[in-house]
Amino acid sequence: MCTSIVEIARAEGMAKRGEAWFPLSQAVVAYDHARHAPLGDVITLDFLNTGLGPSARAGVELTLDSARELRAALDRAIAAAEFEEAEVRGKGAVLRLVQAG
Repeated sequence: MCTSIVEIARAEGMAKRGEAWFPLSQAVVAYDHARHAPLGDVITLDFLNTGLGPSARAGVELTLDSARELRAALDRAIAAAEFEEAEVRGKGAVLRLVQAG
């Protein structure tokens, strides 16, 4: 059964496929049957540039547990980066603790 769970976000950055890097335009997060991993349903992350055609895609399939761990790691890294940016800009950083869900 397909879940039809899909979220699309604007993405600004770069992704690597093989030896080549390409600029990103969007990120797609979905929950559906694995296409490549020998798993059941997975969280799929697709980083792509729709203007460059189908070869400008970097994809990842993760279990739900791995996706939760990745989300928690992203939350921690973002909180630390925001703290660092506030320190660099002299705004007096306010440390926020982020608890993984």
